[in-house]
Amino acid sequence: MTKHKLSFADTETAKLLFGDLNKNLIFIEKTLGIKADLRGTELTLSGQPHDLKIAADALEQLYELLKSGYPVYPSDVAYALRILGRSPKAKLKEIFLDQVYITASRGIVSPKSLNQKNYIDRIRHHDIVFGIGPAGTGKTYLAVAMAIAALTSNEVKFIILARPAVEAGERLGFLPGDMAQKVDPYLRPLHDALNEMLGREKVADLIEQGTIEIAPLAFMRGRTLNNAFVILDEAQNTTKEQMQMFLTRLGFNSQAVVTGDITQIDLPNSSNSGLLHAQKILKKIKGIAFSSFSEEDVVRHPLVQEIIKAYEKKTGK
Repeated sequence: MTKHKLSFADTETAKLLFGDLNKNLIFIEKTLGIKADLRGTELTLSGQPHDLKIAADALEQLYELLKSGYPVYPSDVAYALRILGRSPKAKLKEIFLDQVYITASRGIVSPKSLNQKNYIDRIRHHDIVFGIGPAGTGKTYLAVAMAIAALTSNEVKFIILARPAVEAGERLGFLPGDMAQKVDPYLRPLHDALNEMLGREKVADLIEQGTIEIAPLAFMRGRTLNNAFVILDEAQNTTKEQMQMFLTRLGFNSQAVVTGDITQIDLPNSSNSGLLHAQKILKKIKGIAFSSFSEEDVVRHPLVQEIIKAYEKKTGK
C-alpha cells in the first residue's frame, strides 16, 4: 500500500468534485479498491500504485473540467475512471469538452469514451462511417446529434433516418393498426433521440416540413439523397442487397452513418447480414471509416456493461 496526496485550492470546486456527501469519492474508493481520507480540500489516497494513479489523474482532470465550467456528474466520474484505466495518457478535456450539440433541455451531448471521441472525429472527416458495437454505446445517439448539428449549421438541408423493419420475435401482420402503425415501433428509438435533443414540438414541425424524415429502409429504394445527413440504424438486420441499395442512395453534399450490433442479428440467416458483408469489402475504400465499440463504451445503466460481458462470455461473440 502506498499513499498519494492531492490538494485543491478552490474550495467550492473541490466540493463539486467530491460530490454530495462525498459520493464521488466513495464511488472511486469502491471502484478502485482504494481509501480516500479527506481533510478540508486536502485528500490522501491509499492503495496500490496503479489504482492510485488512475484515481489521482481522474480527480485532477475532473477538477480542471469543473474549473472550465463543465458540469461533472457522477456518471462522468465513472467514465473518467474507465477511460484512464484503459488509456492512462488520455486527456479528459479533449473528450468531454468536444460538444457535439446542446439539447433542448440544455444538456450537453459529448463523447464519454475514447472510442466515442474517435467516432465523432471520423464522422467529421468521412462521408460514410460505420459504427459497430453493442447496445448502449452511443452509436445512434451520437450520429443523431451530429446530424442535428449539421442541420442547424446549414451544412445539410435534410436529415433522413432509416431502419430495417425486421421481425424479431413478432410478426408485423399480427400487430394492430395500418402499415404506418405496424412499422412505428421499429422507428421509435430514432424518435426518442430526436425528441430528447430538439423537443417534441420542434421534431414534429421539422417532420411535417420534410426536413426530417424517419422511414423504414425499404422507402429508400430508387431515391437519390442530396444535401442530406443519412443514418441507417440497426444495420446488422439489412441483407447484402439492402446495404448496397442504401449506400448507393448517397448524393451530392451528403454523408451517411451506418450503425449496428453484429451480435444482435435477427435475420433468418445471419451470414447474409449486409453489415457483416460491408465490414469485409469496404474497409479499404478511401472516404469510408469504421468505428468499433465494446462494453467499455456503454453509457447506460452500469449493469448493462455487465450484462453484455456475460452474454459475450456465454456465446463466445
